[in-house]
Amino acid sequence: MAEHPQSQHVGQQPRSHQVVKAATAVTAGGSLLVLSGLTLAGTVIALTVATPLLVIFSPVLVPAVITVCLIITGFLASGGFGVAAISVLSWIYRYVTGKHPPGAESLDQARLKLAGKAREMKDRAEQFGQHVTGQQT
Repeated sequence: MAEHPQSQHVGQQPRSHQVVKAATAVTAGGSLLVLSGLTLAGTVIALTVATPLLVIFSPVLVPAVITVCLIITGFLASGGFGVAAISVLSWIYRYVTGKHPPGAESLDQARLKLAGKAREMKDRAEQFGQHVTGQQT
């Protein structure tokens, strides 16, 4: 079985190249580990400094954050309802002017079906009324 060409290449490298690679890897890994530790220490220090400020200002900050969130939600909902209303009005305008917007056929079918059911109910009511008046006399 033939060995992988890279394994032969690694075995053929001089010791100095292997040492340089190892030193580079240790240096890069060590510096990333130091940066990770510094970031953790900075986070702990910032949290230690900020916690008393957050506790002191929380009676103001919490309602302010809630108010801002409610205002943003209200504006987004208002905008969404406005866009929906404009699109519905546009659809109705196109339907009324006869441009057949998407879904117009299903609306026409539903209207015809509803009109048919209304006629059927009217006929049954008339039959029921005649039936009731016929029994009373």
